[in-house]
Amino acid sequence: MKKIAIQLIALALLVSSCSDYLDVPNPNAIPSDSYFASETDVNNAVAGIYNAIRSNNCLGETSDLFSEERSDNAGRLDNQSNAGEPFQFTNFSLLPSNTYLKTHWSALYVSVSRANYVLSYIDDPAIKFSNEANRAIYKSEALFLRALTYFHLVRKWGDVPLVTENLVSYDQIVESTYRSPKEQVYNQIVADLKEALNSTIPNLQAASGKGRACKAAINGLLGQVYLTMAEVLSSGNSDNLASAKTYLEAAYAMRTFGQLSDVPYADVFDVTKKNTCPEIIFQIVYKQGDQNYFSNVAARNQSIGETINSLKPAAGQGTYVNPDLVNDYETGDIRKDLSIKFANNAKAQAWFITKYRDASSTAGTNGWGGNDFILMRFADIILLLAEVNERIGNQAEAIGYLDQARKRAGLPDYATSNANAAYHDKYNTLRAAILHERRVELAFENHRLFDLLRTFGSNPQEFVNYITSKKQADYGISDLHNVGTKDIYYPIPFDEYKLDPEKMYQNPGY
Repeated sequence: MKKIAIQLIALALLVSSCSDYLDVPNPNAIPSDSYFASETDVNNAVAGIYNAIRSNNCLGETSDLFSEERSDNAGRLDNQSNAGEPFQFTNFSLLPSNTYLKTHWSALYVSVSRANYVLSYIDDPAIKFSNEANRAIYKSEALFLRALTYFHLVRKWGDVPLVTENLVSYDQIVESTYRSPKEQVYNQIVADLKEALNSTIPNLQAASGKGRACKAAINGLLGQVYLTMAEVLSSGNSDNLASAKTYLEAAYAMRTFGQLSDVPYADVFDVTKKNTCPEIIFQIVYKQGDQNYFSNVAARNQSIGETINSLKPAAGQGTYVNPDLVNDYETGDIRKDLSIKFANNAKAQAWFITKYRDASSTAGTNGWGGNDFILMRFADIILLLAEVNERIGNQAEAIGYLDQARKRAGLPDYATSNANAAYHDKYNTLRAAILHERRVELAFENHRLFDLLRTFGSNPQEFVNYITSKKQADYGISDLHNVGTKDIYYPIPFDEYKLDPEKMYQNPGY
């Protein structure tokens, strides 16, 4: 935390389809004590927050280590690479000294510090804007990105340091080095997102603005935050559920299509349609064929002997897909063939991810793909609406939203499926059916861990029971017996804990 808090704003180019963001002057030329002299300075500083979010150690495309591999969706068949540290996540044997864990924590706080830098000085009347409305828009973006980052921090670690201003002295850093109760962190996230709605930021970004925040994303995140609060906090459940419904419905109302089936599932991940697909709300932008800002998600996930994802020859097995997830796809679900494939190579007989593909000549044999990494889309919002309505007791509404996803996937509606004994035995409540639907709809989009924590987080033993009830053979080489109640949170990285063992106290079980 100490190193992060005093870090100067080291801004980089924001890679976007918006050409204005491809030619940004070196922001390090702006002394940190000069703050902002112009709208251009503010624009560059906001670009720096997006760039921080884009880091693979933060929320970029390879951050699946901190989410998918921590869930029951994906894992590893190698427990030795990089001193075995990545394997600790999927094996539920994570140590506070894990360097990947510390890097993730640090990257998230880089995003926080850059957002704080903007928010601490953007209201200075000396900064002149070509249009005063732009000031509020930039502020909305910074507030949204800070809230998004803290939402990841609080769900992964619980109580975390809550810093909302730019720290400029050692004394300020020391004073801020302590864990704030998670309730305070959630309250700050809500406050940031509500304030972020007070601008003329567009409901949805046009093609030229893809990769930037929008009002649908702010509403959608706020709805998910309230839904999470209703599940993991000890008070205010009914009010939080009502607020979740309000903001999720506000996001849903901003769509430009009718039913989800109006948007083919394959279009969502088609690299040629990433700027025009009406389902995508918020994404991290990558640039096809660019050696600095390309996406590696297609090539990285490809298995040896395969060409479905990329023209780049693969040497490994790609990301290992747990058979437990494979078995969760229903017969006839079109999402399965798009999302996963079995590699029958002698060196790799396992399922791998095919959801992200770019085998274009522009990406070429270098695998410099153009896939954007989607952080929010309308199917997510629709299934969250199914979830919140089920919690409230509005079963008919919940089923209506659930059926939107099932219809597009080519599956029978819920009533028909629930009458089938095999389906009903596996998903014997509407809540279980929604959790299942989110899993297969949003697989490998970094939602599964949070869905599990939201569902079982109020009772950690339920989380343990859910994971350990699975077949070990369907979970790769990760040992399910390692799972304990401690695993609803990550350990505080040791380097952060040792700054002040009393104020930076360790999570239970570590």
